[in-house]
Amino acid sequence: MRYLHLCWLVLLIACQSTAVRRDVVSEPPGLPAPPASGPMLCPGPFLTPEQGQAALDHTLAHSPDRTTWQARAASQRAAITQALGLDPLPQRVPLAPIMRERREHDGYSVENVAFTSVPGYLVTGNLYRPLGRRPPYPVVLSPHGHGGDHGRLSQPVQVRCAQLARMGALVLAIDMVAYGESLPDLPRPAAHQTPLSATLQTWNGMRSLDFLLALEGADATRVGVTGESGGGTQTILLTALDQRVTVSAPVVMVSAFFFGGCPCESGKPIHRSHEHFITNAEIAALAAPRPLLLVSNGKDWTNRVPQSEFPFLQRIYALHGVQERVANAHFADEGHDYGPSKRAAVLRFFATHLGLDLSAIQGADGTIDDARIVVEAEEALRVFTVEHPAPVGSWSTLAEIGAAFR
Repeated sequence: MRYLHLCWLVLLIACQSTAVRRDVVSEPPGLPAPPASGPMLCPGPFLTPEQGQAALDHTLAHSPDRTTWQARAASQRAAITQALGLDPLPQRVPLAPIMRERREHDGYSVENVAFTSVPGYLVTGNLYRPLGRRPPYPVVLSPHGHGGDHGRLSQPVQVRCAQLARMGALVLAIDMVAYGESLPDLPRPAAHQTPLSATLQTWNGMRSLDFLLALEGADATRVGVTGESGGGTQTILLTALDQRVTVSAPVVMVSAFFFGGCPCESGKPIHRSHEHFITNAEIAALAAPRPLLLVSNGKDWTNRVPQSEFPFLQRIYALHGVQERVANAHFADEGHDYGPSKRAAVLRFFATHLGLDLSAIQGADGTIDDARIVVEAEEALRVFTVEHPAPVGSWSTLAEIGAAFR
């Protein structure tokens, strides 16, 4: 616990003492004109692929060595932190965890959990634990994207979390803001599609690491995060801003020209202001020198990753002398999902960099075997039910929740 508190102190000092430096972060030429007033937002396909590549080339030209890159990275982190309203960080209130309905399966267990992020907001999720293994355990956070209404309760999320637990990790799947059991009394999707979601989801990720690392046997030196699409945005932001993350795998998200189509991704001026400009590819690069896997495909905005974003990341990692720590798993014939092939790539990468037991999920031929995973009914995964309702006052209005970040 003392280690956890020290990590937070270092992060807090870094966020409060690092200023945005215009002298180390210049804006690339040829960007769309900024608005006459209001925040400088970059929604969806804000750039063309050619403009995105030019932005990456501009970053590399202004980062010829490790020293200049580190100065740029520190300034970019400060700009993102300020844009999200996380400078200073809000008060870290007690988590007051709720843990219910533990079920045991083959090699892992599942519990329904909730904890307080800020007053009036509960993060709801499922905790997967390894069975029959000795601590210490790596920890993995699994945010999800916008695909469908099932979120953390969906089959793909359940399978990847269960497999990681069978490999030896403590794994937490959490709801996006106003998805699943989050903010049940507010209208959807309007409650999600607000700029506050960008701030709250980043903070929820940080508080989720608090929760995971406070668990008995958790190893604070081995911390992974992976999510798809909007969950990929959460992955790169959390990795960029929280140095406790040691391994990162954003799936079907990272692009130099696409910035996220939902206000939870691009509703705050995290990408552009009068002091900075940054693409999602450069946000992903803020993971360096920590291991990073980009998972991409041929049928969405990540279709150029092998030719554009990945070589850029290799250059940044080469500045640190650890080019082997960044990888790309590209599926040219696949689309926008976190399906079996993408999941297998992440599981293998995490096995290598988190010290997980890959053999626990492999068949006799070495392929990954999902047959022993139990996909539970959604009702079984819910924290709050008629028999176990949420505590009174668990959720506040958006305005009340937003006040925690001022």
